[in-house]
Amino acid sequence: MKIIACYSNKGGVGKTATSVNLAYASAMSGKRTLLCDLDPQGASGFYFRIKPSRKLKDRAFFKDVERFVDAIRASDYDNLDLVPANLTFKDFDIFLSRMKNSRSRLKKALKAVGGDYDVIILDCPPNISLLSENVFKTADRVVVPVIPTTLSLRTLDQLYAFFDENGYQKKKLLPFFSMVQLSKKLHKESMLTLRKKYKNLLKSYVPFSTEIERMGVHRAPVTTYANKNSMGNVYAKMWKDIEAKAGIL
Repeated sequence: MKIIACYSNKGGVGKTATSVNLAYASAMSGKRTLLCDLDPQGASGFYFRIKPSRKLKDRAFFKDVERFVDAIRASDYDNLDLVPANLTFKDFDIFLSRMKNSRSRLKKALKAVGGDYDVIILDCPPNISLLSENVFKTADRVVVPVIPTTLSLRTLDQLYAFFDENGYQKKKLLPFFSMVQLSKKLHKESMLTLRKKYKNLLKSYVPFSTEIERMGVHRAPVTTYANKNSMGNVYAKMWKDIEAKAGIL
């Protein structure tokens, strides 16, 4: 089992869209895939038309294996299940702070279902907290969407610095460019600069697209309705790139 987190310490960069589409790409490649939504907004569940469990709340997520397993929902797609988030997930940091070995709790929770899946994808909230530190410790790779603009690049630098200062493995980080508009000079210049600075950037990038924005209308992964010559193959190519980097067989 491999755990792939989709994380950014900046909001509005396409994190949930990436999580949903990579989970779909993983499942379509034949991998038994679980998408675990850690963001209390619950957008991943919304995209898949799945309502969250009312029982999976508070510390039950981390300590009650039976409730965690019961909260798993099947999607409409083969090989793809989901643990949808609910609003009580906003208090995860409070409960983690009261638990022993708080930075290992997420790993223990996921281990309970690890034998049933080849890949677990984590859709993470955009902040640095006890929960995100659990993610950094647990995930095999952390996929980071980066818009090629000044503020987004700054937050990526901050994330690398945080990993360095706190002893997390920087090789886990797999940044990629999101919402790219090659018609903009700033985007092209920023991409060139960052590729020189961070060698681990994924080759694939996601262009800005109204088709991705319409995921909320279709409530489905973009590949299921987009033209294959436009956005249809973008995430499938990215998933192959991640598979190679993470050693997913």
